[in-house]
Amino acid sequence: MKSPRHTRAASALALALAFTAPAALCAEVAGVKVEDTVRSEQGELLLNGAGLRTKIVFKVYVAALYLPQKESNASAILQGKGPRRMVLRMMRNVDGDTLHEALDEGLRNNLGSAELDAIKAPLARLSEVFKALGKAREGDIIQLDISQAGLAIAVNGTPRGQIASEALGRGLLRVWLGEKPAEASLKSALLGQ
Repeated sequence: MKSPRHTRAASALALALAFTAPAALCAEVAGVKVEDTVRSEQGELLLNGAGLRTKIVFKVYVAALYLPQKESNASAILQGKGPRRMVLRMMRNVDGDTLHEALDEGLRNNLGSAELDAIKAPLARLSEVFKALGKAREGDIIQLDISQAGLAIAVNGTPRGQIASEALGRGLLRVWLGEKPAEASLKSALLGQ
């Protein structure tokens, strides 16, 4: 039989280990590690959800959505004023034109003609950024930061362009979270469902 002193010491050790054990630092989707938190210029953002984008049978990218606080309502995310980050980890090589065409198709599927007209100039600038990218290679990380200031694009941590259009950023989020998302299962995953 253990003494009360031994039991208290074991309990204290277990409690100490519980508080010093490293927290889970990332989730995993299709073999890709996805960070639970990221830092933005506006502060820390939390992983809202992550999932795999497929086309036919091919894995295209793992997408992760980061927000100031978790939210499962797509409309609330789209209308939110706080910072939002979409991270795409490429699972295959895709040229910049193809990537832009896929985003453009997603925008046309989720925005009305008046909304598309309102972002015509920012969308042309986005096209320039993706054409300058040339090719997104397997393993590349494309980061889209959306805020009231607009859209900031980085590839593998290197800034590639800023577009002063919050409407464009919100429109891009609709590619994944809109009424006609790129992939319904990915939308659910990004919403943490």
